[in-house]
Parts: sequence; C-alpha cells; structure tokens
Amino acid sequence: MLRKLIRSLVRDRGADGALAQALQSAKRDPAGAEIAFRRALAAGRDGAEVYHGLGSALVSQGRFDEGIQALELAVERDPANAGYRLALSLALGAANQQPLAVIAHLREVMRQRPDIPEIEAHLFSPVRMVCDWDEAERLAAHLTERARVEPAAVWTRRVFPFDTLLMPIAPELRREVARQHAARIVSSVGHHEYRGAVTRSARRLRIGYASADFRRHATAHLATGLFERHDRARFEVFAYSFRGDDGSTERQRLAGAFDRFVDLASHDPRAAAQRIAEDGIDILVDLHGYTRHSRPEIFAHRPAPIQVSFLGYPGSMQAPYIDYLVADRTVLPESDRQWFSEAIAWMPASYQVNDDRLPIDDAIASRSACNLPEDAFVYCCFNQTQKIERPVFAAWMRILAATPGAVLWLFRSDPAAEANLRAAAARAGIDATRLAFASLLPKAAHLARQRFADLFLDTYTCNAHTTASDALWAGVPVLTRPADSFAGRVAASLVRAVGLPELAVDRLADYERLAIALARDRSRLHDLRERLAANRATMPLFRTAAYTRHLELAFEQMWERRLSGRSPESFAVE
Repeated sequence: MLRKLIRSLVRDRGADGALAQALQSAKRDPAGAEIAFRRALAAGRDGAEVYHGLGSALVSQGRFDEGIQALELAVERDPANAGYRLALSLALGAANQQPLAVIAHLREVMRQRPDIPEIEAHLFSPVRMVCDWDEAERLAAHLTERARVEPAAVWTRRVFPFDTLLMPIAPELRREVARQHAARIVSSVGHHEYRGAVTRSARRLRIGYASADFRRHATAHLATGLFERHDRARFEVFAYSFRGDDGSTERQRLAGAFDRFVDLASHDPRAAAQRIAEDGIDILVDLHGYTRHSRPEIFAHRPAPIQVSFLGYPGSMQAPYIDYLVADRTVLPESDRQWFSEAIAWMPASYQVNDDRLPIDDAIASRSACNLPEDAFVYCCFNQTQKIERPVFAAWMRILAATPGAVLWLFRSDPAAEANLRAAAARAGIDATRLAFASLLPKAAHLARQRFADLFLDTYTCNAHTTASDALWAGVPVLTRPADSFAGRVAASLVRAVGLPELAVDRLADYERLAIALARDRSRLHDLRERLAANRATMPLFRTAAYTRHLELAFEQMWERRLSGRSPESFAVE
C-alpha cells in the first residue's frame, strides 16, 4: 500500500518510459533497476526522479546508507514532491536512523498533502523513538478516536500492525489493524498458490526458515543454536534469506547451520514463492511477521502446505496464509485465544528460543570502563527508547528518588531521545546525571558490560524481549509487570522459564516496591543472582537442545494433522 501511495504522490514527473519502467521494477528486480538508474546518471541525467529510483532500488536491497543518500538528493532537487519525501522518511525509519528528520519530512508531506490522512499514522513510531510523549499520546488518542467514529477499514489504513504493539489500545483494535493489513496483502498477491500435494514420504521433513535477519541481529542471536541442533535424521533444514551477506561472524555461523542456505534478496514475492515450492518445503516458518524487512507477500502465495509464525512478531498476523503461531501459556493464555486467527502451538515453557552457546566477552573489566560509578546501585533497561512510556519512566524516577545514589543505565539510541529523557528526569526532581547511556557494542561485549548492572527494569506495554533474555544470560535479574498482550507478557514468560517467577509482579506499586527493596537489601539481591546463575544451566529458558526437541515435536504434530486431512488445530507440546 505504501509503495502505491508513494507512486501516486511522485507521479514520475519528468521520467521517460525507460526510467518509469525501472522504477516499477525496483521491488521486483532491485539490482537490475539500480543498473538502469546508474546508467542514466552516467549519461548526465541527474534529475530527482533518477535519484528517487536509484534510492528505491538500493533500499530494496537493504543498502540503506547509499539509498538514503540518493533519496536525499531527490528531495534536494524536487522539495515539493511529497512522494520523494515520503520515500526518504520511510527509508530512514526502516534503517532506524534520524528520527527527528523522519518527523520533519512526514510533517512536510502532511503540509503538502493534507488530503492523505494515512501519513499521520507514520509519525507515531519516530515520536516514540525520541520520547516525545506528548505527541505520541496525542497521536495514539487521535487514532483511537478515529477508530470509534470511522469504519475500521478506513482507520486501519493509517496504522502499521507493529505500531499497535506499542499502543495501549484494546485487543480488538490490534486484531482489526492486522486483519485489514493481511487482507491488503492477499489482494495484492491474487490467487497464485504453489502448494504441492501432501503425502507421507520416507524422506526427511523439510523445514524452511524465512528471514531478512540471517546476519548480526537479535533473531540470529536467539535462534542460531536451534538451527544447528535440528535432528538431521528427521529434518532437512533450509534458510531463505531476504537480505544479502553483511560479512558478520553471525552470518558465517548461520551459513553453516542449515542444510541449504538460499539467497532470495533479489527475488520478487512470486519468484521467491516459486523457489520455495520447488524445494518441496513442508513447513515454512516466518521469522518476521509484520516487522522491518518482512516479506509477507511470499507467504501469501502459499508456497508450503503448512506456514508458521514464530519468534519475530509477538502478536497475531490475522492472515489466512499463516496456519500456526508458536507461543506459550504466559504470553498467550487461553482467555486471549479469541484475538488470534492462527492455531496455537503452546510450548511447555517459554515460546522464546535462546542460544546456550552465545559468547560473553571478558574484555570489560570494571564499571568505570562503562562510565558507571563503582559503588552505586545500577538499574538498567536496554530496550529501544520507543518502548519507554511516560508512566514507566515516572515509576523509574520514583524508584531513583527512593534510592539515593542509584543510577539508571539506558540504551543510547538518538541524541534527541537522550535529551528528552534527561529533561523528563529533571522535571521529576532527579539529577539528570543519574541517567547513564550505553552506546552500541558488539553482542559479546554488550553482554559482558551488562554484568555490572544490578537489576533490569522492564517496560510495560511492549516488554523487553531479546533484551530481557540477554540480561538473564548475563546474570542480571529482570523485574517486569505483565501487560494484557503477547508483547507485554514476554518478560514474564522468560523469568518464569528461568525459575524466578516472583520477578513478574501484577501491580505498578509492587514493581516499584520490589525494585526499591532489592536496592536496599544487597543480600537479597545476591541470593537472587545466585539462583539465576544456577538456574541458567538447569531451567528451560537456556536449554537449547531441549527446546529444539519440543519445537520438532510441534512441527511433527502439525504435519501429522495435515496428513490426516484435518485443519490446523491448537495443541500443547508435552
């Protein structure tokens, strides 16, 4: 839908037939489109439409820095073209870069084209990223009010499903947004199905994992051990990658974790689906859902008899082409089943897989190396700043007020977010220097420095997910308060699966009380950390081999149901 909107705003002004055709092919054949636009530039044709096309082709290949640079030139040459600005803002957002620039470009698009209200919804994520809570709350309230007075199909065109995971809204609205998004995907794909006949065979069951994140990414950090440990006597395991090689050590390890590693980065959805079908995949696993770089159109073509949503998206896709969702009884209790279109495969502990081979560096020797006071109590939260809400931050400030000398260690994502958080602390009467910020480090070094934190404080509407399991793996207890959604219950699932259920509390007052009590009673905190250290080796959360066996049982049950001619049904893995 966004590409159609951009095309309607751009209107290919000044582009000849060849360039317009190259622009249309930027999604289907981005490498070929890039060649066409670079030839145009070499011939001295450096108009805005050429840079827009080149930028679109580069972004489609995951080459964001180059693509953003080209799109900036398009906007510079034709600042009145709303389509170029929208394309640039979306590329910056996809690359997780310059949220203030994204906000500025989107506001200018809204000024230029006030007749297109969908643009406003794209502001929500970047304003949350810079912790502009006034604007974020205004947008959420406005969009929710529009849901009350407008037909749902109109309202849901304005919101991306992932953004609803960050909004404190009713579950029926999340469901409707996802349902309408899935319907648009199905409509764009048509009726092309490559699904083959399902028969019992002597060959191994073929599992295909599809993702753009077979690289240095949270998904790879969680799941590489799973891919490596699949029972090759029973399963043949394929990777379908939507982005190119980033040259990381994670990518090198992943390349050896599968029986076959297939690069689909340059394939359009139909060609990608055709390739998957030709490979005879029995169960195709979507590791993205509705997240950045996802390719749901491939799944909409139905290249495999069974298609599963797993790990990447903490919610329902509401898509007729997704049969199962892997969950657990904490993140998805029976009472919430009504909000999910998928049949549920309930895992016996946490739904989240973890890699018990994930390395932790020994290079960081002290708190001072992390710009932390050596003798202070250190609370931390390394979630993305868009997960931080005003009520949670207010609770953190009350905790700091009750624990003199303690500091709060946060993730440094953007200068504007850091400035807004420091200003919010000052307004709460807390010295802004009691907020410390950690810059991005390689995974093993990041895990190493976390050991200097005393207690991880979770966010609410959307919890810590990989960041929570990182803290637990590094030996840091995680305090959480479960919300009323899958995304808001993940940390509770993790602490229960590692044998620390008392760290998932029901009320905000209990959350604050326990955070303060642990800072005041170091022996109690020490005992908690000792239990965590022992439980890492014995409790389910970090037992990768056992998790792999359970997931394989789930896949086999799905396949047996399919062989017997039954529709997907929810079941618990024993």
